[in-house]
Amino acid sequence: MSATLSTPSSGQPAVARPLTARVARYRTAYLWLIPTFALLLVFNYYPALSALYHSLFQWNGANIKLFVGVNHFVDLWHDPLWWESFTHLIILTVALVAINLTFPLGAAAMIFHLWNLRAAYFYRVLLVVPMVVPGLVILMIWMFIYSPNIGLLNQSLALLGLENLQRFWLGDFKLALYAIIFVGFPWVAGIGTLIYLAGFQAIPSELMDSAVIDGASTWQRLAFVELPMVLSQIKLVVILTVITAFQNFTIVLVMTNGGPGTKTLVPGLHLYKAAMAYNRMGYACAIGTVLFFLTLVLTYLNHRYLRSSVEFTGS
Repeated sequence: MSATLSTPSSGQPAVARPLTARVARYRTAYLWLIPTFALLLVFNYYPALSALYHSLFQWNGANIKLFVGVNHFVDLWHDPLWWESFTHLIILTVALVAINLTFPLGAAAMIFHLWNLRAAYFYRVLLVVPMVVPGLVILMIWMFIYSPNIGLLNQSLALLGLENLQRFWLGDFKLALYAIIFVGFPWVAGIGTLIYLAGFQAIPSELMDSAVIDGASTWQRLAFVELPMVLSQIKLVVILTVITAFQNFTIVLVMTNGGPGTKTLVPGLHLYKAAMAYNRMGYACAIGTVLFFLTLVLTYLNHRYLRSSVEFTGS
């Protein structure tokens, strides 16, 4: 006979309560959680399961619903637009991950090392202010910057005597995708910088003091003390970046609509056009299902292999 023991604050061992007893004890808290989980099931899990179900049908979203099994996934495998859009997605994802692992991290580290607390607070406010600007407004500003005739970029090149470098940036078959990647430069105003900054501020002061006493330079403290301690935040930013890159197609829809030709087409926009322009809801659900499982796998790999020195797992 064995029993699971727990040690309360008094130091005396006690038999752990059964699950039903614990639920009954905290029933009020569980009751308050019911609306949250109900909304989560209705608006998050049900659409995902519905998409998986309807990916097996030739469906127009209304009255046509013919079971076709995995034919949509077979068609997707042989769809050249899917593979082209997926290639663009890989390029965008790699670029965004690289950007979010460098510029916001560097900005957060510099703010963290400021001795003047007022200046640090001021810079934090400057990072938050752009977040209240609607994303569509920011995209319209960048479309103006890229405008071939009156755009800030081409006009600046002309002032510098570099007319030969002027381009129709969003209409250039070779540069359009990279022009989209460049949107948001210098990429420091956002939630990523604040997440990194919170991680830096959570580092125990005793650890930093020990590194200083041992004679570690600023760069050595950053490389061997600070970065390992913010690996949890790095993991979170990588996960959020990958999910955002796989799901978001607004920037492409607004700025290029997948053009010129299909040079900036991404799977999310391919899904949108299949559903809204060609009325192929079942095929669109198949695209969404594939994107969901790819995102799930990448999130698991990131969680499995990227671990912080302050993360512990029980036996």
